[in-house]
Amino acid sequence: MSQLQPLSEPREVKLFRNNKSQAVRIPADFEMPGDRVNIYRDGDRLIIAPVRRKNILEVLARLDPLGPEDQFPDVDGTLLPARNIDL
Repeated sequence: MSQLQPLSEPREVKLFRNNKSQAVRIPADFEMPGDRVNIYRDGDRLIIAPVRRKNILEVLARLDPLGPEDQFPDVDGTLLPARNIDL
């Protein structure tokens, strides 16, 4: 897990157009990991944050637990018997 970087001094950079979108060139010393970011508006400020990949435990922790109505049906023995297969 990466450590938080201390707040840096502001730097002025140029905005430019990329087709119909406005873009900003991020200086090398502000480089972010990965190839995608989230962007948020906070009043007149834009906040750019790296997209954090979730691990499987974080995904599972956000799931609602299964209730009684979500249980698998009872198996009553009517399944076909297993058969040997030559591989």
